[in-house]
Amino acid sequence: METLPIAEKPHAVCIPLPFQSHINAMLKLAKLLHTKGFHITFVNTEFNHERVLISRGPDSLNGLPDFRFKTMPDGLPQRNINAPQDILTLLDSITKNGTILVRNLIAKLNEESSTFSVDPPVSCIVSDCTMSCTIEVAGELGIPQVLLWPMSASVLMICLHHQLFVEKDLFPLKDTSYLTNGYLNKSIDFIMGVEDIRLKDIPSTFWDGSEDLQKILSREILKAPKASAIILNTFDVLESKVLDAMKSLLPAIYTVGPLQLLEEKIPNKDLKSFGSNLLEEHTECLEWLDSKQPSSVVYVNFGSTTVMTKDQLLEFAWGLANSKHTFLWVIRPDLVISEAAILPPEFTNETSNRGMISGWCPQEKVLCHSSTAGFLTHCGWNSTMDTMCGGVPIIGWPFFGDQQTNCWNACVHWGIGTEIDKNVKRDEVERLVRDLMEGEKGKEMKRKMLEWKICAQESMNPGGSSYANLDKVIREVLLDKKLEIN
Repeated sequence: METLPIAEKPHAVCIPLPFQSHINAMLKLAKLLHTKGFHITFVNTEFNHERVLISRGPDSLNGLPDFRFKTMPDGLPQRNINAPQDILTLLDSITKNGTILVRNLIAKLNEESSTFSVDPPVSCIVSDCTMSCTIEVAGELGIPQVLLWPMSASVLMICLHHQLFVEKDLFPLKDTSYLTNGYLNKSIDFIMGVEDIRLKDIPSTFWDGSEDLQKILSREILKAPKASAIILNTFDVLESKVLDAMKSLLPAIYTVGPLQLLEEKIPNKDLKSFGSNLLEEHTECLEWLDSKQPSSVVYVNFGSTTVMTKDQLLEFAWGLANSKHTFLWVIRPDLVISEAAILPPEFTNETSNRGMISGWCPQEKVLCHSSTAGFLTHCGWNSTMDTMCGGVPIIGWPFFGDQQTNCWNACVHWGIGTEIDKNVKRDEVERLVRDLMEGEKGKEMKRKMLEWKICAQESMNPGGSSYANLDKVIREVLLDKKLEIN
């Protein structure tokens, strides 16, 4: 796009769902739109805005003249800034109150534009796929509305078939005995483009008692066809069958992932440095990795929301210790349910010369580091894309939501991982770590992962699918026809 004065630029308002992984994906997309000539307003909830300022510093959200950070309420009472957010309560509030919150925000931005003539009026909205309230607001304004789906295409396709699960009496489960009698091993064969999947491999919100949460998610996602377009953080080769099947259900879909590879190409260092971590980031681990041999470290991180019992923590700890391999383990203060995540001194003594316990870290850099050989992960989609960009195979321990489906894909269809049983035992952790680091299975997973890494990189090159789709969604949906991109 030609360089325009700020007041004449197209103005995209980017609104993520207020959870860490969703914010990360939306911020990457917002940066990419900025490089294409858009004025950006990035919207966090007031609660998360304060958390970012605490974790990254008081000046971290100052932005640029044409990339501004704004806030809106989340509809919940004021609460302790350090308290974990309840997923169901927050999602229920943000979806019920979202229309008025977004409408007020856009009205304020447009009023400021007409009064001060510095920022351009809002010309499009890019929001999370589970914030369908923005579709109504965009319709009132007569502007394009694009949804970002920050998870896999497979998970989106499964959610679009929610009603079929109900009609086939598969959901909700009648009682908790279904979780232990083998029922979850039932094959599912009615989801277009999704093959060889069991009930236990679909998002856990369908079967783990999170019925209210799944109802909200499905209600929001089923409104997606009303959007102008949907952007998916995946790439064509990775999920080709499900993407082909999805074209009959949704409006224009554009794959632009992995977003982090496109983000790496951004030349503006100030823009590139914008972060959205709700937890303080520790970088000492990168220096520690510099001191290790190539492909010698197992990286362990269960994401921003996974929790476990004290016993599970100890099983992971002693499994890592007994494997005798070097490891970098990210442990959040709230990782263990209802108590501090404290490791016994015997474990610390045993692993002092080959283990590092870290706070929240720059994961993308860790997974691209030459010393990192494997990733013990919860299988969140951002982490899946991160590890694919780094070419690092995984051991999966999915905890919640889409993580089950991501782990299934990684193990069954992509050949890049193995799965630890939910009831984790140290002997299994030790065996799988040894297999990953020493065995033929690990070598084969590494080979497959490097193939997928090359495919991901090729999708980002000029002529690649994701590279082209970013320009297409801008040209065909987000921009006025009179505006052109290079």
